[in-house]
Amino acid sequence: MSRFAARHDFIDDTEADQALRRELYFFTLYRLLEAALLALLVFGPVDGLIEAPRHPALGKMVASLYLVVAGVLFITGRRGDLRVQALVGVACDIAFGMLAMHALPAVGTGIALMLLFNVASAALLLPLSLGLGAAITAAMAVVGEFAWTDLAGEPAGRTAAEPVMFTLGFVAIALLTNFVGRQMRASHDLAEKRGQEAAGLAEVSELIIRRMRTGVLLVDGDNRLRLANEAAMLLLGDAGDAPIDGHRNILLAAPELARRLAKWRAEGLPDETPLQLVPDMPEVVPRFTRMSAGSDQTLIFLDDTSLVSRRAESMTLATLGRFSASLAHEIRNPLAAINYAVQLLEESHDLPTADRRLLEIIRQQGVRMNGIVENVLGLARREPAQPEHVELIGFAHQFIDEYVAGHPLEHDSLRASGTLPRVSALADPRQLHQVLTALVHNALTYGRMPGQPAKVTLHVSVDIGNAPVIEVMDRGPGIPESVATQLFRPFFTTSGHGTGLGLYIARELCRANQSTLDYVPLPGGGGCFRIRLPGVNALLTA
Repeated sequence: MSRFAARHDFIDDTEADQALRRELYFFTLYRLLEAALLALLVFGPVDGLIEAPRHPALGKMVASLYLVVAGVLFITGRRGDLRVQALVGVACDIAFGMLAMHALPAVGTGIALMLLFNVASAALLLPLSLGLGAAITAAMAVVGEFAWTDLAGEPAGRTAAEPVMFTLGFVAIALLTNFVGRQMRASHDLAEKRGQEAAGLAEVSELIIRRMRTGVLLVDGDNRLRLANEAAMLLLGDAGDAPIDGHRNILLAAPELARRLAKWRAEGLPDETPLQLVPDMPEVVPRFTRMSAGSDQTLIFLDDTSLVSRRAESMTLATLGRFSASLAHEIRNPLAAINYAVQLLEESHDLPTADRRLLEIIRQQGVRMNGIVENVLGLARREPAQPEHVELIGFAHQFIDEYVAGHPLEHDSLRASGTLPRVSALADPRQLHQVLTALVHNALTYGRMPGQPAKVTLHVSVDIGNAPVIEVMDRGPGIPESVATQLFRPFFTTSGHGTGLGLYIARELCRANQSTLDYVPLPGGGGCFRIRLPGVNALLTA
């Protein structure tokens, strides 16, 4: 019982069953008209139109009860289980129809014909087995009434062929209408499924358009803004935020965009010059297209030039990565030859002590260059760093000694300082050395006041979160805020001789070591590049 009820509760929720319930309503209305017509024949002034009833009392009782039952079924037809209503209704139709045919033999054929429609309607609403059962029951009722009349010795007024013909008619119309009902339900279910799929696709499309990074506007012929996605509203800002007839006007929100739209509508020629709709927002390139041929509605696509630049930048960096890897492979060969030549020279016994010191510098820098090549290859291949336990105070002093040995400072100064005797961190020593080399070189080159020597300090400490920090500080003029925001962008440089890749590679190496690299202006003047490294306890949580 619960399985049947659950199944039909599910079916009743479909659009097909809503349509079938409307059919049930008309079915109950037709039954009410049948009952009213039968009551009219029995109680109305129709003498002379039909023969007198065979059983007047039975006819009156059947007509009265059928009218009451038909009225109740009409009132309750909009509630309850649809198939139960149909099954109860057709059972009442067959029972009262058989009794009415026996009481009123003169209209028996007409009653049987009207019963055909009742059986057809029930078969439309019921499963095949119940629909055929109703048809067979109606046929048995007609045959039974004929046999009842014959056994009672009463004049039937009909031949034996008539019940047989009605039997075939009941079964045939039940099969036909049941097939039509199943087809209708299948069509409704398919239409509902397709409708749900279309609604889902529409929601997905709306979500995609709403979340697109490209701004999308729909403008009508009167320049009223009909639709806009999130990116477009962000690019437009609050300009012209006084709705006219419930819609913002593009003439007020973006006058230059409205001018270009009018020109495109008049001449069909787009202006692809970037424009800024709102201060402090990226520049956009507008593109226009009509919604459909002959439509006055226009779709405007606002392409963010910064996104285009970033995509181009990503492509350039990918190409640069492949080029760097190829170049690093090519550098390895002459570098190996230099190191081999240095080893051979170091084996000579006639080499002066001063020259041996020079060979030592060449050997150290060759090793350092080989490490840089390995880092570039690792960066191009996105290889992970190899972190080690590094004591930063000692590392800073060792770095300064190696840097000074390879880069004479003359009048400049480079020193290390720290607030603690020991500060430990996890980092790849080779990559950290490369990052510090780039930062110190920049500080010695640009971090000086005009006509004065550079003063650079490597300061090692821990921050408030107890994370190890290395700061490369200078006493130069500092970096303007407009330039500081672009320092770590690839290819950005203020020097005519720079490549704009030093700080970018330094930050990428820091990220490979789960570290951060930021520029911090100093209150007393000068600049500071701060490297925040993971502590040694990071190894326990990795």
